[in-house]
Amino acid sequence: MARRYRYSFTKKKEAGKGKLSVGLAVASLVFFAAAVTLALILEGSFGFIIGSMSLFAALLSVYGFIMGLRSFSEEGKSHRTSIIGSISNGIIMIVWLGIYLTGV
Repeated sequence: MARRYRYSFTKKKEAGKGKLSVGLAVASLVFFAAAVTLALILEGSFGFIIGSMSLFAALLSVYGFIMGLRSFSEEGKSHRTSIIGSISNGIIMIVWLGIYLTGV
């Protein structure tokens, strides 16, 4: 007689640091949009404000990437937000690095 397997699918909670990672990615994108908008409105003046806002956004994406990687160590949790947060923060971090290196 064939053996019957019984599968049980339980809904797992998302990893807390994964949620934080996604939130930091969104915050970094909001700061990027605010910096670009301010640069257009202020017509290039007050560059130290725009630069500090951009640097803060870049640091947020670095911290979000680290939190996304650390969230994979949480056991018994779903890692969907961890994957989304890590990848998006990694891409944002590379974009910020490219902007700083080109000097735009």
